[in-house]
Amino acid sequence: MAETQDVVELILQDHRRMEDLFHLMRSVEADRAAALREFAALLIAHAQAEEAEVYPALKRYKHIDDEEVEHGEHEHDEGNRALLDLLEVAEVGSEEWDDKLEALVEAVNHHTDEEERTILNGARENVAMERREELGAAFWEERGRQLKDGCGSVDHVRRVVHP
Repeated sequence: MAETQDVVELILQDHRRMEDLFHLMRSVEADRAAALREFAALLIAHAQAEEAEVYPALKRYKHIDDEEVEHGEHEHDEGNRALLDLLEVAEVGSEEWDDKLEALVEAVNHHTDEEERTILNGARENVAMERREELGAAFWEERGRQLKDGCGSVDHVRRVVHP
């Protein structure tokens, strides 16, 4: 288990790791392919766990906007499509790869920024810590299950994008 069980903090930790992985994927000195593999698994596991365990619970709170939660799910779809586009590029570091990477960065950063300002701030202000810890445990368990199942493989991402 992570150091914290607060679902807000767990989600924020994943967002910061995604940012770190973006830096690695942009760096010619880094193992960009390995960073992409880690990123793909993290993005899919994170989004699937949010949609399965966190978003449905947060919709029950009157001070958390259901439309923001549904918009977050739509943005997950956009990020997943951008991820698949990048995973399908043959040559890491090619011009096409760089273009697809920037599209992914834009989609994910837009989503994480909005999610942090709306959904997560709403959760922090309106959901009791005990409930946030329950949601955190459920999020972490589902996230772990997704990671164990190889959710970042290109075939799995295709099934997520094209169910």
